[in-house]
Amino acid sequence: MSASASLRQFAAAVRVLLVLTAICGVAYPLAVTAVAQVISPGTANGSRVEVGGKTVGSRLIAQPFDGPGWFQPRPSGAGEDGYDTLASAPSNLGPNNDDLVAAIKERRAAYAEANGVPVSEVPADAVTASGSGLDPHISPENARLQVARVARERDLAPERVRALVDDATQGRTLGVLGEARVNVLELNARLIETK
Repeated sequence: MSASASLRQFAAAVRVLLVLTAICGVAYPLAVTAVAQVISPGTANGSRVEVGGKTVGSRLIAQPFDGPGWFQPRPSGAGEDGYDTLASAPSNLGPNNDDLVAAIKERRAAYAEANGVPVSEVPADAVTASGSGLDPHISPENARLQVARVARERDLAPERVRALVDDATQGRTLGVLGEARVNVLELNARLIETK
């Protein structure tokens, strides 16, 4: 093969690379982003939750809440201190693992004490982390067990806080998929706006 033929092939390869980069690396992502902005702008922008015009988080990612005046999410195994979005992963500890059993017993006792319920009534999602460690939802039962504590700490009527939980409870997806759930960040955002 002559040098000029090799040069032509190299130039053709560079042109193909530039065209495909423009199509796959620029045009396609821009088109997908534009369609997403039209079809579902909230989701396309990160499913942000805003309180008073300020973004406080994403409804897709759990975050910790300090203090007894907040509804608490599921425990997190993501990262060393939990709730680390860069370390989203399960603990991979089996049900017979001594560390997991001890952590669940400790969490169960702490939840029961904080919420004034018997240990036997503590729901599983209050003491076990999700597979990602960042599940933003808790069961309606878990949320209802936290009502008395949150109402007491915020000096609100328990009925008012219970109504917030009921309003924040989402049913099964399409009526059949999954279970009823409560997004903790959205519930706490409603709590902030409640006087």
